[in-house]
Amino acid sequence: MTRDSYLQSILLREAVDTGLYSPVRGVIAIIQPHIAAWAGRYLAGLTPSGSFAKGTANKSVTDIDLFISLSSATPDTLKQVYESLFQKMAEVGGAPKRQNVSINIKINGFSVDLVPAKQQDVWTQDHSLYRRRADTWTKTNIAKHISHVVNGGRQDETRIVKLWRNQKGLDFPSFYLELSVLAALSGYSGSLSYNVWRVLHYLRDIFPKARMVDPANTNNVISDDLTDAERTKIKSAAELSLKADNWNQIVK
Repeated sequence: MTRDSYLQSILLREAVDTGLYSPVRGVIAIIQPHIAAWAGRYLAGLTPSGSFAKGTANKSVTDIDLFISLSSATPDTLKQVYESLFQKMAEVGGAPKRQNVSINIKINGFSVDLVPAKQQDVWTQDHSLYRRRADTWTKTNIAKHISHVVNGGRQDETRIVKLWRNQKGLDFPSFYLELSVLAALSGYSGSLSYNVWRVLHYLRDIFPKARMVDPANTNNVISDDLTDAERTKIKSAAELSLKADNWNQIVK
């Protein structure tokens, strides 16, 4: 088996059904009544986002991100919105866990990240969301995130690198990872294995000091989501992988 066929076999094994009748989409019907009860008349939308919408999800991580759009008229602060959603999910038995901009819950064996945000106005898809680690807010546009990654055309490489991240136990936020893959492969074209190898070189040599900004808001510095120590851990994992004798030592 060649290097490329080995990686392609992993992608085939990890393929995610994103169709209308995907089992993962079933969680929306389960959670929607609870979200509606929590948000009331301020709920503007509940849509899949993140890896599921971008085509960068893997089957072994059975998850979906749900973006909760709230009206700009919502009276609560963004922090209050975040915390009240956490309490609501605790009440309904979702075993919530606070993350940076999302709240993770478990539904029928699926890991679901809820991302609550307020519309900035009714004419754009710009939203304000709470950043828990910094205890502040930021402007972003999830639709632009999805478009940026989809149009980047590096879904296969990203899925392999996400598996690598998970198998190495790294704290590497998915959007930060997706942007890093696009940066590493900008202007380059090669085989799947060559491209993944190039990403690992980028993570070792450039990533630790690279400044990564949100394509929907250049004032939002995505690379600030990790500490120097966390970035160094990713660098070290990439360095070790580049010394591997076989691809099955890098990703399985």
